[in-house]
Amino acid sequence: MDLQLSGRVAVVTGASKGTGLAITRTLLDEGAKVVAASRKSSPELDALAGPGLVHVAVDLMDPDAPARVVRRAVETFGGLDILVNNAGGPPPGVALPRFGFLTPTDDDWRQMLEFNLLSAVRAIRAAIPAMLERGGGAIVNVSSGNARRPPPMNYDYNAAKAGLNTLTKGLSEEFGPQGIRVNTVSPGPVRTAWWTEEGGAADILAGATGADRDAVLDRVAPEMMNLVTGRLVKPEEIADAVALLVSPRSGSTTGSEYAVDGGFLKEL
Repeated sequence: MDLQLSGRVAVVTGASKGTGLAITRTLLDEGAKVVAASRKSSPELDALAGPGLVHVAVDLMDPDAPARVVRRAVETFGGLDILVNNAGGPPPGVALPRFGFLTPTDDDWRQMLEFNLLSAVRAIRAAIPAMLERGGGAIVNVSSGNARRPPPMNYDYNAAKAGLNTLTKGLSEEFGPQGIRVNTVSPGPVRTAWWTEEGGAADILAGATGADRDAVLDRVAPEMMNLVTGRLVKPEEIADAVALLVSPRSGSTTGSEYAVDGGFLKEL
C-alpha cells in the first residue's frame, strides 16, 4: 500500500531510540522528510542520516523547545504536515514503575506532566499554524493503555496520558473542519530501553517479584498485564500504526484511539 507520504514533512519527538526511532525510520522509508527531536542523537538515529532527516537536540522539558523544533522543520523543509508526539514515559532521571499513590511528590507530578502532557500541548500549539498554512495536517499523540486501564502504580504517568487522550478528542473537533486530523495511538508495554536498560522496568519488577530480568521481559510482565499475545509489543508495530494514521489513506480517521497493546485493553 502506498501511504502517500512522499515529500511530506514530519516532526517526531523522542526520536533517538525505541518507538520514536522506529517511527522515524518508517516515515523515512515511506518518503517523508523528518525532523527528529531528542535530547541527544544515537548511533541508530545517525545511521538514518540523509537529506530527508534533520536532528534537533532539545530537552522537551524546556517550554520553548517544541516551538524551536517546529520552526526548524519550517525553515529546513518549507512547512509542516505531520506531528508525532512520541516523547513520554519516565522524565530524565526517573525510573518507572513507581508503586503507590503516596509515593510521587508534587515535584514528581510536575515533571511527569511537563514531559508527558505539556510538551505535547506546546508542540501542537506551535504546529497548528504551520499546518494551517499548508491546508491541513495530521497529528498523532502517543498515549498509553494505562490512560484507560490504570493500575495502582504510576499515578502521575497514567493521569498525564489520560489528559493526552482528552486533548486529542477536543483538538479533533476544533481543527478537523480546517483539515487537521488528530488521533491517539495507545501502546501496551513496548520492549524499549524503558524496560530493558539497567535499572529500568524489568529490573524494578524483577526486584518486586523475585524473578530475573529476562523472565520479567519474556514471561512475567506479559502474564502480569494479561497480554493476549504473550509478549511485549515491538516498536515497529507502533510505528506502522502511526504511519497509517498520518497518511492521507486515513483521511476519515480523526479523534480515534488505536490500541496496539497485545490485547491489554479488554474494555469495549
